[in-house]
Amino acid sequence: MYIFLIIMLVGWILPVTLKVKRSVHMLQQNSYRNERFSKWISENTSKVIQPVEVLYAAPFLLLVFTRSDVLLLAFSAGVFLIVFAVIYSTRPEEKKKLVYTKRVQRLLGVTYAVYLLIASIAIVLSAFIHVMAAYALLALSAMLPFTVMKLVNTINTPIEGRINEGFVNDAKRLLKASPDLKVIGITGSFGKTSVKHFVHAVLSAKYNVLMTPESYNTRLGVTRTINEQLKPYHEVFIAEMGAKQEGDIQEICDIVGQEYGILTAVGEQHLETFKTLDNIKKTKHEIIETLPEYGVGILNMDDENIMSHKAENPARRVYYGIDREDADIRASDISYSARGMSFTITLKDGTTETFRTRLLGKHNIYNVMAAVAVGLEMGMTLSQMAAPVKNIAPVPHRLELKPTNGNITIIDDSFNSNPVGSKMAVDVLGQMDGRRMLVTPGMIELGDKEYELNREWARYAAGKCDYIILVGPKQTKPLQDGLAEAGYPEEQFYIAKDLNDAIQHMHQVAVDKTIVLLENDLPDTFLE
Repeated sequence: MYIFLIIMLVGWILPVTLKVKRSVHMLQQNSYRNERFSKWISENTSKVIQPVEVLYAAPFLLLVFTRSDVLLLAFSAGVFLIVFAVIYSTRPEEKKKLVYTKRVQRLLGVTYAVYLLIASIAIVLSAFIHVMAAYALLALSAMLPFTVMKLVNTINTPIEGRINEGFVNDAKRLLKASPDLKVIGITGSFGKTSVKHFVHAVLSAKYNVLMTPESYNTRLGVTRTINEQLKPYHEVFIAEMGAKQEGDIQEICDIVGQEYGILTAVGEQHLETFKTLDNIKKTKHEIIETLPEYGVGILNMDDENIMSHKAENPARRVYYGIDREDADIRASDISYSARGMSFTITLKDGTTETFRTRLLGKHNIYNVMAAVAVGLEMGMTLSQMAAPVKNIAPVPHRLELKPTNGNITIIDDSFNSNPVGSKMAVDVLGQMDGRRMLVTPGMIELGDKEYELNREWARYAAGKCDYIILVGPKQTKPLQDGLAEAGYPEEQFYIAKDLNDAIQHMHQVAVDKTIVLLENDLPDTFLE
């Protein structure tokens, strides 16, 4: 009998392993925050407990026909193997892979310790009560890895807090040991990653610059960059700062002590956690409020949400813009071509310079001006910055122009999407020559306004696009309604079941000189 018990335990751990990995992956994508993880669980019950797991009831039905422990154990093992096979064969493609950080390793270690305890109790139950008591415990635990992971995360949180504080203190010591280091902080509802790259490109023409890599824009991401990459020869450190709730920006500012604070834009993003636009304004302005007296705030003057919030910090401000004639740094004479854009920057003292770039979109002009503003503050001239701006490569997946060998040119804006950026993206598409095609699943994480903002965007895009492919029947319902309200012809849009279907259809309907805008790419947490 014990051999069959071991076989059942081996069969049991297989589906458990798959679900444990999936649960820690979703916890990671929800920033290790139990409130967000719980919300994801409640909205994805069919992924948390899959339909095939109803088979766990089958061994209990077998009790009607046999009392043989060996047969019951063998049948139970078979059920676990079937469930494993189905879950494995239907597992979703991971767009953003699980990163096995030290924190994930600790979570997995404690989780598997819990399951080892469950296995031990099951062995005792089979020996002293009944094999079906052991099976009942194993089957229940196999269904609940997401709940177990949430519990383990709660247990680990105090430990993680102490570990993280140690890393933060190390980072502060490193910064204190570099008193001549110029620190630039960048935040905004959108544009911050592009501005980070542009500032790096401009300042690197004169200084030795370190920036936070990829999307390392959290408190721990910035801390890790400092601890692992900051060297004595660095003259400038650029810290991108992201936020999903109040206080997130201030936490990062308290670590880096930025001398320059760039605020790119404020918009309705992450409303599920911020709740209101006013909370977003206040949080983004934390980068200005935490500046020292000698610090400089660099702000987008054309952004109404920035200008409507009055920061109390008296630190000096530098404003850039296109529409506002009273901006300190202003862009005009904008022209587009298949190779990019050109525009003229004019300073308050009348100094002008023409800039050319491979970048696309009005928003990228704002991003360049933010970088130019920092360069001016650090002793560079407009003419010195023209060359590095010309050589700036588009940030991957942010209106990145990708010519192909066939009849399609891709404008890849798939990293993220927001109400302002999505309109700017279709504006760029609308200015292109050729057949203009939009492929999108819509915008996410917009809280109660998600439906209306997506519907409004669809109405706007209808006037810019010749053909539209919507990714996901459920996810794109607001877009479908918006297109219908705009009177967009049904023969000019297609609803794809997933991204692969969308790409296949894109190639089927493409003609010569087709320009395709890929707008947004749903993370794993939003896959239908």
